[in-house]
Amino acid sequence: MFKKILIANRGEIALRIIRACRELQIQTVAVYSQADEASLHVRFADEAVCIGPGQSHLSYLHIPALISAAEITNADAVHPGYGFLAESSHFAEICESCHLHFIGPKPGVISKMGDKAFAKDTMRNAGVPVIPGSEGIVHHYDDALRIAHEIGFPVIIKASAGGGGRGMRVVRSEAGLKNAIGAAMAEAKSAFNNSDIYLEHYFENPRHIEVQIIGDQHGQVAALGERECSIQRKHQKLIEESPSPVVTPELRKAMSEAAIKGARQVGYDSAGTIEFLLDDDGSFYFMEMNTRIQVEHPVTEAVIAVDLIKHQIMVAAGEKLPPNLDKFKLRGHAIECRINAENPEQNFRPSPGQITSFHIPGGPGVRVDTHAYAQYHIPPFYDSLIAKVITHGRNRQEAIVRMIRALEEFVVEGIKTTIPLHLTILQNDDFKSGNFSTKFLENLLQK
Repeated sequence: MFKKILIANRGEIALRIIRACRELQIQTVAVYSQADEASLHVRFADEAVCIGPGQSHLSYLHIPALISAAEITNADAVHPGYGFLAESSHFAEICESCHLHFIGPKPGVISKMGDKAFAKDTMRNAGVPVIPGSEGIVHHYDDALRIAHEIGFPVIIKASAGGGGRGMRVVRSEAGLKNAIGAAMAEAKSAFNNSDIYLEHYFENPRHIEVQIIGDQHGQVAALGERECSIQRKHQKLIEESPSPVVTPELRKAMSEAAIKGARQVGYDSAGTIEFLLDDDGSFYFMEMNTRIQVEHPVTEAVIAVDLIKHQIMVAAGEKLPPNLDKFKLRGHAIECRINAENPEQNFRPSPGQITSFHIPGGPGVRVDTHAYAQYHIPPFYDSLIAKVITHGRNRQEAIVRMIRALEEFVVEGIKTTIPLHLTILQNDDFKSGNFSTKFLENLLQK
């Protein structure tokens, strides 16, 4: 087992990893920018090293500073969390070359699965259903036009190296295809320094379902149930839950088997997710693989009573997965709301600044993961997530009622947050009945 882990991240996920390390009796090193000096992950780590100014590219994305921090503190492993360098094969390779264990999959796996077109081909070869579309990168407009007619409009153009909705364009007819390809390629080049794109058929009202997987270095892979991630804005998730209100035991088994096939195809040996698009006829298709821990991992922890971060660390240290880990019995229902420092009434404008009052909810079935507190100053440089509220109940109705109660207790003053929007969603009849798709929030905001 590792003796000391450097956490190459910030905020609530850094604090979450510190807690897991404490229970494993592993020492921790926090890194922080000058803007994050007062963050709780800095306070609760065993050691802390300042790695630069507030801008991400000068701190959390600055690999030499991270490696130096690991070396001067004698860390023997690095946990990347999510975001920043968590899916950087280059960072994973540098960690390995510096004799630091990267707590994640092998660099080659990160690289392959980070290329969305390659990942799709890999899953197709593994027998996993994939969304109808191009086989690999589309290089020429004539090829794109031919493929679009083969799979049928509407189509969606995606950046091969993309994520978070960047480099994506929906095209409903031949007339708009050429301009959309050019715009998507330009955006992909700007965001990812890679202009490669591919085409897929666009489903109008799908659901976004992901399967949690974890593999070890001994060839074992377990699928730990699904998460419903359809409540999202511009491809950014807002609310997640487990289990999905529409996934039957038979569909869960089929999706889990497909996820395990895909993970084994690439020799996956860490925590990660296989993301699927679920059509309204019950057909599901591979979308992408995330080679890291997810923001929404706590809902899975709640319903199967497992600590995913601890298991991720243990398999990285060479330990075997516990036998029958995937023979779990679902324990009720869990929901997570991402609380962002944003103003939904002003087109989700970021709301950095000082929190003047901060009271987190409690009571049965309520968990809050946060690095914020009263008088904490939210810097303007990073993702706007300030807290995750997770509720667990005997069933979905109880989990929803508990979430409403928890959000009504959650006091955050001095900044704007998305709490009012979450309350609106949770009390919506379509949400309460489970009758929604990835278009839910778009339709709600238009009313």
